Amino acid sequence: MSRTKTVLVALAAAALAAVGTTTYGAATAASKPSTAAKQLGDPDYGVCRGTSAKCYHDWGNFDTSKGIKVLLYTRTAGPRHANLGPALGPGLDPTLSEANAAQNGMIALGKKYGFGVDWTEDITQLASPANLFKYNAVVFLSTSRDTLDDAAQTSLRQYVRGGGGFVGIHNAFGTEYNWPWYEGLLGGANFYDHGHDQAGVVRTTDRKDVSTRDLPKRWAFTDEWYNLVPYPSKVRFLAAVDEGTLAQGVTGNYHHPGHGSKHPVAWCQYYDGGRAFLTTLGHGQTDFDPASTETGVREFQRLIVGGIKSTAGLEPFCR
Repeated sequence: MSRTKTVLVALAAAALAAVGTTTYGAATAASKPSTAAKQLGDPDYGVCRGTSAKCYHDWGNFDTSKGIKVLLYTRTAGPRHANLGPALGPGLDPTLSEANAAQNGMIALGKKYGFGVDWTEDITQLASPANLFKYNAVVFLSTSRDTLDDAAQTSLRQYVRGGGGFVGIHNAFGTEYNWPWYEGLLGGANFYDHGHDQAGVVRTTDRKDVSTRDLPKRWAFTDEWYNLVPYPSKVRFLAAVDEGTLAQGVTGNYHHPGHGSKHPVAWCQYYDGGRAFLTTLGHGQTDFDPASTETGVREFQRLIVGGIKSTAGLEPFCR
């Protein structure tokens, strides 16, 4: 860990100890309600969505009796996060290098926590709903821009409508900007900008969900802390960043002022027949490595593993 990052993590840990008993969202220079972005609109995506299982289609397309398997999709058609490493070759489960840190980490997490992982950046692997129905969940990890063609868009939508699970991690929020259905799948939210990559404190806002029940109330972590437009709606919020613990502030590179006392980083919802678990976290190089000793990484991994298992139907979802 660099000296700068060590100092920032130490500052976050100190903030965690200092404010552990403070009411979340207390007015600070970084989180005054008067400076927070307005929660712009309540988009209607024309589908059944929200926290009620009435929006789920249990049509018998999935069997969890022998465990679960997910498809990890990391294709980028724009900026590429460093933890993805070089672009992958064609086909399913192409050769990975050590630089493909996020993919290697997700495979290792699957082995550790009991779920199978196939990986690809080949768009043709998503072109058929029949192929997607082989998986209990599809995971978009830091994809970017227009990463799907028309066939893959149609396939993903039919998969979700048939009860499929979707997990969106980090720059899944920087993907398919001009496709409203996908924006709704993210919880009616989209990436706008982010501030400095810096240490902060995450507050677990709902500790009853499978993804959060083993997490502490507050935990230190380092990330880019995405600002969102639109703001998530009709979802169950699971975790948020305490903006007051961000030493370098939350204002993004396009001047979004942050979300004040309610800056979410993880949530879940039922959407158009399927299940979706979303988190804006996951920027770091070792965030997905089970052997990582970085501050907060163990908690982050518990969050996403719980999200994957519940979205895939192995555990109760979003409750």
